[in-house]
Amino acid sequence: MTTLTWTEAAPGVWRATIGDSQALTPLSLIGADPRLEALKQMAKANPPFEWEEVRVDNSVSGRQMLTLPLSANEKLYGTGLQFMRMNQRGRTRYLRVNSDPKQDTGETHAPVPFYVSDRGYGVLIDTARAVTMHLGSALRLDETSAEDAKDRNRDAKWRATLPSARAEVRLPEEGADIYVFGGPSLGDAVSRYNLFCGGGTLPPKWGLGFWHRVPTLFNEEEALAEAMEFRRRDYPCDVIGLEPGWHSRSYPVTYEWDAERFPAPERFVRKLADNGFRVNLWEHPYVSPESELYPALKPLSGNYSVWGGLAPDYALPEARELYAKQHKEKHVAIGVSGYKLDECDGSELTNNSWMFPEHARFPSGLDGEQMRQVYGLMFQKMTNDLYRADNLRTCGLVRASNAAASSLPYVLYSDLYDHKQFIRALCNSSFSGLLWSPEVRRARSAEDWVRRMQTVCFSPLAMLNAWGDGTKPWSYPEVEPIIRRYIKLRMRLQPYLYTAFAAYHEKGIPPFRAMPFVVTPEELVHAEQQRMEAEKLNTTDGAYGKRVIPQWDDQYMFGDSLLVAPLVEGESERDVLLPSGSWIGFETGERHEGGGVIRVRAGLDTIPIFVRDGAVIPMMASQPHALRPGEKTQLEFVHFGSVAGSCLLYDDDGVTLDHENGACGWWKAEVTKTEEGGFQGVLSGDSKLPASYSSVKWRFAAIGLALHDE
Repeated sequence: MTTLTWTEAAPGVWRATIGDSQALTPLSLIGADPRLEALKQMAKANPPFEWEEVRVDNSVSGRQMLTLPLSANEKLYGTGLQFMRMNQRGRTRYLRVNSDPKQDTGETHAPVPFYVSDRGYGVLIDTARAVTMHLGSALRLDETSAEDAKDRNRDAKWRATLPSARAEVRLPEEGADIYVFGGPSLGDAVSRYNLFCGGGTLPPKWGLGFWHRVPTLFNEEEALAEAMEFRRRDYPCDVIGLEPGWHSRSYPVTYEWDAERFPAPERFVRKLADNGFRVNLWEHPYVSPESELYPALKPLSGNYSVWGGLAPDYALPEARELYAKQHKEKHVAIGVSGYKLDECDGSELTNNSWMFPEHARFPSGLDGEQMRQVYGLMFQKMTNDLYRADNLRTCGLVRASNAAASSLPYVLYSDLYDHKQFIRALCNSSFSGLLWSPEVRRARSAEDWVRRMQTVCFSPLAMLNAWGDGTKPWSYPEVEPIIRRYIKLRMRLQPYLYTAFAAYHEKGIPPFRAMPFVVTPEELVHAEQQRMEAEKLNTTDGAYGKRVIPQWDDQYMFGDSLLVAPLVEGESERDVLLPSGSWIGFETGERHEGGGVIRVRAGLDTIPIFVRDGAVIPMMASQPHALRPGEKTQLEFVHFGSVAGSCLLYDDDGVTLDHENGACGWWKAEVTKTEEGGFQGVLSGDSKLPASYSSVKWRFAAIGLALHDE
């Protein structure tokens, strides 16, 4: 075992190098400057453990093993977009990109080699290779006692995985840079990670509206007609997404418009823009022999094809330049606003093995393993840079990501479709600088439809993906009013949600946060015990001795003041863990005392949402689409409950990058009690009113939003 030499890379962030730093890693690929001023303003952080406790074992054949200490009851979160569980303590995570992650191995669309502890620190391995993390799941013989060996036949305390007091990380043979992020809280460690990676993304305002993707072979007239149906039926919608059929060829793709379905792309995009719609184009990395890009990209591509097309090496500047030039001329210049980046994950180990293999070679010197691990990052950065060159923000979808993605304006999605896993993924994404969309595609029933739509309206990206099923928000007429109301409620909450993303951008605070961000480890353990007792859970799997412990991975914070606890098909009630303090049903007005678990019922027309007593929520009237520069509407501050409170509000033009040069502002809305016992509100800030709003309305002591209130 050898110890490491640590240096402070930024306030509260320490780095050590094992072996040789790799030429291309997630951090170097993204190249975002740490937000040092924001890091300096955070509470002082001390190293979470003695540095001599962190060691490297060089005796492991072919790889080096990093060892870090763990305390007895420490919980670990993160490791990317995980669908199966939230607390990763006691698990081995094989962090490899996989397009079909159906087992709890750690493989996923976005394997981020970063874990964060409820003791208030985080650990990142900056590498383009797959990493294996044994997060307290491997017990060394010299640390094993006689009491650890139990009789499985007779002892109910027998466990398949014995707890270990260390995390062990199998590193790449060439080595890696290791980063430790200080707290003092779990949330502080995550914020430091996000700020070190350039700060969280601030999407354009239209990116936070409602999205609809049309069936794959729709032509120009059909797509326009479907968009206008949203307006006719009074459904807000900001983005129309085109699926593979817009290409002249796809699987592999040309990136060129199909002349029959879209004879005049510029006219099509302009017509949609005139009615308040943005256009998002689906694509994937593999270039068809019929593409105009093919001849120039062929010598700049890997030595294995995918679907008969090229797998370009976008680690090469000349390959990126070819891609950017074509996309600029054919798409961005005519008004296309962004991309859905599909199939940049892949797996060669599943029954649907279509990806280039790990032993593939690329002209830059990367192999197939490295390229697959960072392909999603490459495409996010390339497309984001297209818009940044024109001083524009974009927002899109991506099916693969990795570390250092915090500043990229992309939301992950998956071909999986389990509603509970979607909610868990939303919670887990908050630990790793990722955003996740539990997109809606189809439903088994009207109930399933409503519950999925309610969840997606309270997620980072609210989208209906009709590419394969042709579904519409109005596909179930019997519940159409419920669907319309929740899409409109999302639009009304735009000032609140946009402010939450601004805090992500400037302070690294995730806009959607799992419960370990807002409750203490002790409160979480108490709540777990309450839930097990209430549900009389069998906490031991007789076959393998696995403990089934509720992790509260089915509810989350939406900004600072709203807690969302979705229901799925077949549920009409559920347990909810409320942090300490008083809470009010956001729509029902029912008051609850926090600091424990409550049982709530909700009809199909309601998703359980709770607001802090005294919270002030900035809202606006529902619009057909997000406000564009120069458009204004009334701003409404809704104060909930019986105590005074305040909130912050952020605003800028919503589309350009001018906010990075100071063209933005923060305002504070304060609600105080009057001598007569009522309430009054005051708005103060950089100017009298944010530019997006024409006037201010106040609503005091609200006990819930009426269901018909729009």
